[in-house]
Amino acid sequence: MKRWLKRIAIGLVLASIGAYAADWVVFTLRGQPTSTVTVTRYQTVPLKGNKIEYDYLGTADVPCSISLFPQAGQPPCWRLRRNPNQTVNL
Repeated sequence: MKRWLKRIAIGLVLASIGAYAADWVVFTLRGQPTSTVTVTRYQTVPLKGNKIEYDYLGTADVPCSISLFPQAGQPPCWRLRRNPNQTVNL
């Protein structure tokens, strides 16, 4: 049983490394395509009684990479489009 778990774990690690490497190769061959996504930013402020206040900070255009994983120090665009609200903790 331990042998199978070890093989599965090694297979998952190798598959993850292979997926990231393939994404990096495609991202590089396509000329490192980037885009921008408009996100809404909020700041969370802790209050008494374990309450939280959300302050609106406005919208901002955030640069992103057109890839599956974060590339070139930018988050992937699909993740920002699915989560357009960002919070900043105080």
